[in-house]
Amino acid sequence: MKRTRGRGRTRAGRHARPPKRALLSRFAVLSAAVVALSFVIPSGAATAKPKPSLEELSKQVEAMHTEIETLSEQYNGQREKLKNARRTAEQAKKVLATSEADLAAKRSRTRQLAQQEYMTGGLGHALAMMGADDPDGFLDRAATSYALQQEAGAEVNQVVAAMEQARKAKDEAKAHIDEVEKLVSDLDTKRDKIVDLVAKVESNLFRRAIGEAGRPGTRAQRVALPIAGEGKAAAAARWALSQQLKPYVWGAEGPSSYDCSGLVMAAYRRVGISLPHYTGSQWTAGRHISRDELRPGDLVFFYGDLHHVGIYIGGNMMVHAPRTGDVVRVASLVNRPFVGAVRVAD
Repeated sequence: MKRTRGRGRTRAGRHARPPKRALLSRFAVLSAAVVALSFVIPSGAATAKPKPSLEELSKQVEAMHTEIETLSEQYNGQREKLKNARRTAEQAKKVLATSEADLAAKRSRTRQLAQQEYMTGGLGHALAMMGADDPDGFLDRAATSYALQQEAGAEVNQVVAAMEQARKAKDEAKAHIDEVEKLVSDLDTKRDKIVDLVAKVESNLFRRAIGEAGRPGTRAQRVALPIAGEGKAAAAARWALSQQLKPYVWGAEGPSSYDCSGLVMAAYRRVGISLPHYTGSQWTAGRHISRDELRPGDLVFFYGDLHHVGIYIGGNMMVHAPRTGDVVRVASLVNRPFVGAVRVAD
């Protein structure tokens, strides 16, 4: 009996543990799966992209700064267009209101003439002649009726013309309103893109890269320079110098911050000259001059698309609002992509 129980335990133990062959088989399958996965899923070290160098990051920053300023001047140009479009739309609305009021008055006058014609000539001229005791009185009434007919005909023609004018005025007003709405939509799109780019430029990653790589140029310092000349141009240049160290902010036109065309606009506004807040329009705001002719107060433009402008102060130097993260400062014209200059005033 004891042997039998012992054998029973031995058999039970054999059934409780998997045999060695089964264990080896399972281990082989698991190993094969791991090897297969290693080919399907590459290791992190093999796929990780190399970090960009400081030089690459600096180039990205420069490219973003250029895009920000280009977009900013496009934004300024769209704002100028929007101002004009809104003025035109308001004028179109006034013309429409006047046309509709004129049309309503002419229609009312035509209705009155029709009623008078009906009352004076409703029985017919022949019947009136047969029953008239006073032929002279009939002739007077007939003349009056004829005059009313002629007047009514002229009024009808005027109403038709007024209706056409009102229709045109309505179409023009709608077209201008549609233009305003499109410009507003374009502005919103550009504004969002600029804000996104500025956020990237000012992120910790790029701040650190700029700090480590060393930003081109020196730290901005207030510079006191004598400006030759007594005219409005020299006065504008002197005032622009007084704005040194105020921050660059895209779309700003003072008094606490500026972008490049905003500084120019504010400086000339100070001396009584109105300029648009847009480099493209400032480029056509005066007489084009050569680089050899430059004198204080002239506007100096850079890059093929004219997206940057400064105010010349003499000695091959200018005062300008450079870009996001910088301040109004004095800078050299040397080694810059100069494209031309404009004299706005003497």
